[in-house]
Amino acid sequence: MRHAAMVWVLLLSIASMVAPARSATSMILATTTSTRDTGLLDELVPIFEKETGIEVKVIAVGTGAALRMARKGQADAVFTHAPSSEKLLVEEGHLIEGRRIMHNDFLIVGPRGDPANARVDRLETSLGNIAVAGSFISRGDDSGTHKRELHLWKLAEVEPAGIVRREETGQGMGATLDIAGQRKSYTLTDRGTFLALRSRLDLIPIFQGHPGLLNVYTVYVVNPEKHAGVKASLARQFAQFMASPSVQERIGKFRAEEFGRPLFQPDANSTPDDVS
Repeated sequence: MRHAAMVWVLLLSIASMVAPARSATSMILATTTSTRDTGLLDELVPIFEKETGIEVKVIAVGTGAALRMARKGQADAVFTHAPSSEKLLVEEGHLIEGRRIMHNDFLIVGPRGDPANARVDRLETSLGNIAVAGSFISRGDDSGTHKRELHLWKLAEVEPAGIVRREETGQGMGATLDIAGQRKSYTLTDRGTFLALRSRLDLIPIFQGHPGLLNVYTVYVVNPEKHAGVKASLARQFAQFMASPSVQERIGKFRAEEFGRPLFQPDANSTPDDVS
């Protein structure tokens, strides 16, 4: 019995020594759902892990939730697409060393019959027509897409709370697109997720191409001086990997053959300050 107890204590001691070493080579990446729904990180993260030996725990949530994780020091890096919200965390000292990685755009999609007559030349008119004669499915989850939607309603001088047929899903982009398709409603989506899921959706592009629909993705390191325990060195390696020429080339080709165009445009030579 005494020998067994000594063996058990020894095993516990070994485990306690091994656990920190294992955790020291893993990092948490908080990111938006579009990087998951498009499959981009499913392609890139395994390459990074193989090259570096660093395990990446990807937590794909809305950008708002990802940034809240950064504010609490619950992530080592964030990969998000809400420049104005990111800027606030940079100013507060929670995020450092931002690297713009890629962009695509947002677009309004809706039912094929376009019952609200939203396929017009002006964004404000399109949204105004949807508010009056259509139904709109919002993510309502404080994501980058949700933040942009609210900004666009403001541009159109429409109060979202006053839109009778506007509903919030509280879910990610893929689920929100599914619901919009089922209900023959309009929604705002990033182009990458829409293209990736288009084959299962009964939705078509309704409005696109406005400067206000630019959708920029940036990687940040969570500031270790602000949050003890953040693995900034691992986060930096991930950011450098995402901005590397070989990965930028992969991003530019990602699913391009399948859809006739890439889901994202590589952007590593730019900085967050280039985005208004």
